[in-house]
Amino acid sequence: MPKYGAMQKQYDVLIIGAGAAGLTLALHLPKSYQVAVLSKGPLLGSSSTYWAQGGISAVLDDDDTFSSHIDDTVNAGAGLCKEESVAFTVENAPDIIEWLIKLGMPFTRETGEDGQRGFHLTREGGHSHRRVIHADDATGKALQITLTNHVKLSKNITVLENSIAVDLITSHKLKNQEQRDKHSHCLGAYVLNRETGKVDSISSKSTILATGGANKVYLYTSNPDGASGDGIAMAWRAGCRVANMEFMQFHPTCLYHPDAKSFLISEAVRGEGGILKLPCGEPFMHRFDERGDLAPRDIVARAIDHEMKRLGIDCVYLDISHKPDGFVQSHFPNIYQRCLELGFQIDKEAIPVVPAAHYTCGGVMTDLAGQTDIKRLYALGETAYTGLHGANRMASNSLLECMAFARAAAKDIINTAALEHSKIELPEWDDSQVIDSDEAVVVAHNWHEVRRLMWNYVGIVRTDKRLQRATNRINLLLQEINDYYGDFKVNSDLLELRNLASIAQLVIASAKQRKESRGLHYTLDHIDLGDSAQPTILDPSDSKL
Repeated sequence: MPKYGAMQKQYDVLIIGAGAAGLTLALHLPKSYQVAVLSKGPLLGSSSTYWAQGGISAVLDDDDTFSSHIDDTVNAGAGLCKEESVAFTVENAPDIIEWLIKLGMPFTRETGEDGQRGFHLTREGGHSHRRVIHADDATGKALQITLTNHVKLSKNITVLENSIAVDLITSHKLKNQEQRDKHSHCLGAYVLNRETGKVDSISSKSTILATGGANKVYLYTSNPDGASGDGIAMAWRAGCRVANMEFMQFHPTCLYHPDAKSFLISEAVRGEGGILKLPCGEPFMHRFDERGDLAPRDIVARAIDHEMKRLGIDCVYLDISHKPDGFVQSHFPNIYQRCLELGFQIDKEAIPVVPAAHYTCGGVMTDLAGQTDIKRLYALGETAYTGLHGANRMASNSLLECMAFARAAAKDIINTAALEHSKIELPEWDDSQVIDSDEAVVVAHNWHEVRRLMWNYVGIVRTDKRLQRATNRINLLLQEINDYYGDFKVNSDLLELRNLASIAQLVIASAKQRKESRGLHYTLDHIDLGDSAQPTILDPSDSKL
């Protein structure tokens, strides 16, 4: 039975995740609100935001228009974007950039033909205009530092570092029927302190899932270690629907080197003239798409995958060495330096690259305010399915989405008077019936098996047979993992494995439902587009899954 106690941490708003979405939301709440922000590791460096290179897309040039940005996004989304979500995001972009400038975001500037210092805008795959504002080639790092500095100055915001959420606390966990009926919403979360091993009950009047994506479910990924789909898995277990989980974006160009773990070669390198080539030096993208090297990521990733399999090669090459002296160092200083450390002088030679899992286009279903199926539970950023990305995310729309919907969620939290309900005594975490594990090898083995089966069977190119094999194996693994979870005390590795296995099941189930090739979902058994474009929606109340 659950244990109940008088001592529990209580906040007005609990934000699970400390990237662009979580910190933006925290900074848009009134100073009278007591806000907790959970960070899986240290506040700097743990989120995917910190590692984002390219930039933030926004209509900032007189020659550009909202309708053009909307059209580009919808085209990249292969017919599955929700146009109201696209319009909402695009039309909020200039105000968001203005807000960041006021915060001191160090966007890169250049001197124009008129002698004025303006912001440098670059162009990336799928965009018809230069509209990507950036901070050199480390925009995410600059954004994370800027937001973090302001969060640290806010006395009402408490950052709980090295903390990982275990599960959401919803009304069904309350001890009597009267309380369950009265409080039919999210009440907070169980949170593991990774340093002490203690699990606390944290009560909140509004709870936000901003935990990032789920790309660690694949063997090769550009994401940091924490991208294990925690928010999506917790929301699913709590009863939220998820959508479009089959659309996992593979970034075409991660550095191919044994010591270059997850190092991304930015989309902007192709945007500034980089050319993809075979080992013999032959360009090849023109054979796959009329846009050549500026085609959307799904097309480029599949083209590279095709050439690697056709020729039996380990990588292809991205060449920007034809640019004038000093161009590469000035436009991509961080990429240049990291490659130089690994023995590649990219202003003189081509860069070896391979595709890697990069972005989760599906997620927890929300409205335009980030509200999920459960009252007072919000999902933001890569955790959420807002309909912005459709079947494929266009480059540099992700950081924008984080901030646009975070601002909307802040308004909704305030306008719905979420602070008015009374505090509720939550059940404490009860681990009295479990013991410390003496078989950590089980977690390590299953972690590796989940990621390898997803890479081999549910990767860039899929088939019905591969998906069925993946289904059979993930069902067995889930049973093993859930049995292990029930027997032993939790730790961060076990929690992430449990979440990854759940994510794998959702991706596989979604992929099996889509009997067509669209956007990021490409299957050899159903190569053509279907008659109509519909999202894939999974409901936890459906007993078939």
